[in-house]
Amino acid sequence: MNDDGTKTVTEILDELSTTSNIQVRSSHELAAEVNKAASDEDKKRAEDGRGPLRRRTDYRAVRKAPRSLSLTPWQVLHAIGLGSAAARQGAGRGLAEHWGSLRYSQALEANRGRFLQLSSEGRDLLRFYKATQSGEIGTGFASLLAEHIVRSRYPDHSVSVIPADIALKAGWTLRSSGTGPRPEPLQRRPHFFVEAWQPGQPSKIFLMSSKGTHSSIHQVYKQLSTASAHVESVHIGPYGTVPYLLIGTEIPAKESLALHVLEAPGTTLLRPPDGKPGIDLDLALTQEEFMPDVVLPTNGDRATIPGFQVQPESFAWFSIVLARTEAATLTAFTGGGKPTARYLTKEQGRRHFQHDTHASTARLRDAEHRIHDIDFVGTDHIYRLNGTRVEAFSGLERTLYTHLHRGHVNEYRRQVHGLRGQWPPHSTAKYWNTVSVRADGTVLAIRLRDE
Repeated sequence: MNDDGTKTVTEILDELSTTSNIQVRSSHELAAEVNKAASDEDKKRAEDGRGPLRRRTDYRAVRKAPRSLSLTPWQVLHAIGLGSAAARQGAGRGLAEHWGSLRYSQALEANRGRFLQLSSEGRDLLRFYKATQSGEIGTGFASLLAEHIVRSRYPDHSVSVIPADIALKAGWTLRSSGTGPRPEPLQRRPHFFVEAWQPGQPSKIFLMSSKGTHSSIHQVYKQLSTASAHVESVHIGPYGTVPYLLIGTEIPAKESLALHVLEAPGTTLLRPPDGKPGIDLDLALTQEEFMPDVVLPTNGDRATIPGFQVQPESFAWFSIVLARTEAATLTAFTGGGKPTARYLTKEQGRRHFQHDTHASTARLRDAEHRIHDIDFVGTDHIYRLNGTRVEAFSGLERTLYTHLHRGHVNEYRRQVHGLRGQWPPHSTAKYWNTVSVRADGTVLAIRLRDE
């Protein structure tokens, strides 16, 4: 502890590697409260003439939901970084996006009961904008919970969490054409596709929408009712059949965090109509221009509503979309540039990664570190944490990186699938204060630097 009562940087880094518990809540009562919140919102919409919001209403308590998750804050930052690595939303043009997770290095800590909560730094809303913090932290927790739920159901599969907007841009125009506001279902979309896959086999697909709030549990109910409208906009196969997860992260000011989750169970397989196995994921992705229409099940004339639908004849194409979008996310996490551009279409943002010079980083993929006796290739970032120099490193296991660098997605997936369950679980390593290694072969590590 410093003389002024603040934590030393060593204490902060130690806390980032400390495993804590996060409560997970899923119940019939939760589903009922979300139904009520949806009904209340539709009444208000009726009063101002907008009409009810299109929602999926087949959600329920999650079957065999875990009572808690055991995570380190650094694992959450790792998930946030991966989720935004290919987002290219800021002036950093891609690479700087995932470093944004480091702003939360001091935001989370364990309480005396070993449950995770906001730290005093995380409660300082002058420094951390409230809505942004709850949304980004909530996305990190939600992706980890979704991954845990799907992996527990399909232990012989690998599980990938893929940003939905980037994937959808390969087939649809998501931005407005300037002719007026788009229908609400085109503005509300799920946040992630969760893919359970095995090499050479059809993938199982789930939608996931996440929300986060610093407010009360009643705000969680409202947010989950809105999340049910986000998943309603995307359909894979027949209307209303793709399973999904709704996850709300409750981030109280002084109590421990809690994850609230509902699901629509089911199975959607990306099995092409011709039944041919072994889709070639190394094929360059074809940009499509689908109409944003969803076909309703009717006995009479064909009826459609606004939305995004992947029909069975496009399942092979969509399998390639998901695998190559994940590859783009992984290469962006290691440094972006041309290896990322090869996996994206123009509409997905290929041009933002075609050059190897990005804001705030002069050299990319020039860092190599051996962590837990594994060689990783990636990019490091040196900055000051409370005035003290620290180094953060994001990378991918060397052989896996080589496969993606050469465009060999099939071989990446084959090898990383064979390695599942073999990655070291330790949250610290020699020469590093805090480490997170994920099943996709990525690493995020941080350590003090000498002045």
